[in-house]
Amino acid sequence: MRRSLINQAVEDTEEPNITPMLDVVFILLIFFIVTANFIKEPGLEINRPDSETSEITENAAILIAIGAAGEIYMDGRRIDVRQVKANVIRLIAENPQGSVVIQADVKSTAEKIVAVMDEVREAGVVDISIASEPNF
Repeated sequence: MRRSLINQAVEDTEEPNITPMLDVVFILLIFFIVTANFIKEPGLEINRPDSETSEITENAAILIAIGAAGEIYMDGRRIDVRQVKANVIRLIAENPQGSVVIQADVKSTAEKIVAVMDEVREAGVVDISIASEPNF
């Protein structure tokens, strides 16, 4: 009789139920995915110039990359300079508080940078920054 009580006690002890903990972890994962701020990369590796007067800009929603050969990238795809205005208008409609950051390669021409800046201004954006590497 005593032996059966001990065996029954051992059988009654189960492992802890981790299902509620998994539910909480899953809900936290969903929360962080939904609230994360995803930055749309331009899709081009840029060698930015050094700058001694650089400032860190927050809320940069639109990134435009200009390569060494003058190619322009937005949202990971190559575009023509005439398409910059339409793309900026579309992206500003998605995030009205965002600014435009132009990531120009060291070897890109000033003519191409100014042409892109003119298209951005025609789209109605006045907050334009040019990315550089901080020289501390």
